[in-house]
Amino acid sequence: MKSSEFQQYKARYRFAIRKVLAEAERGRLDEAGFPAYSHPNPLINWLFWQRLHIAMNTIEGHAPYEQVLDFGCGSGVMLSFLAQHSQQVVAMDIDLVPLERVKRYIPLAENVRVLEAQQAPLSQLPPMSFNLINALDVLEHVADLPRSLSELIHLLKPGGQLLVSGPTENILYRVGRKLAGPEYSGDYHERGIAEIKRELSRLAHVRQIATLYWPVPLFEIFVATV
Repeated sequence: MKSSEFQQYKARYRFAIRKVLAEAERGRLDEAGFPAYSHPNPLINWLFWQRLHIAMNTIEGHAPYEQVLDFGCGSGVMLSFLAQHSQQVVAMDIDLVPLERVKRYIPLAENVRVLEAQQAPLSQLPPMSFNLINALDVLEHVADLPRSLSELIHLLKPGGQLLVSGPTENILYRVGRKLAGPEYSGDYHERGIAEIKRELSRLAHVRQIATLYWPVPLFEIFVATV
């Protein structure tokens, strides 16, 4: 995605997220990343959105797709982009309130289907049905990582890819999170990206996409291929 196109995409979602945050009860949308994607500090805001830009460029390089799963879709910030590059997109999350609120300002495309994770878990989806699974900043939250990774890999078609990003949880990341504001100071991550990569390497070939940013690694992005 060209920089100018990304800036337009970003501006559209930042506007919607800020509108939703202004209407929401305090703290309700923190885990869906709303404070980060609308953060007033330019550096913090750039860092969070840059992860998405890198992910989009990676996805675009292998498009088009038949079917994509956005696992842990949160606010749905990736859904418009995914809908443009896939015949069908399945959006899944354990909490659909953030997505429902953003939909008031940015309606979902017709080729996007939404699933609530507790009512339609990964184990109930058809095996080998997705060309791409998007799992950005979500696997650090899941309780049973080996099981979740196994189920995600089981859903990929031969040659399919699982795109992952997440925080390092190192001391610099933790300090930065506290400096960013009270919305980021809680211990709501089960693990860091190193553990996710290690577990995933047992199931698939892992290829590093980016580290944001040397010499202060705060986030990593990689892709796993069956």
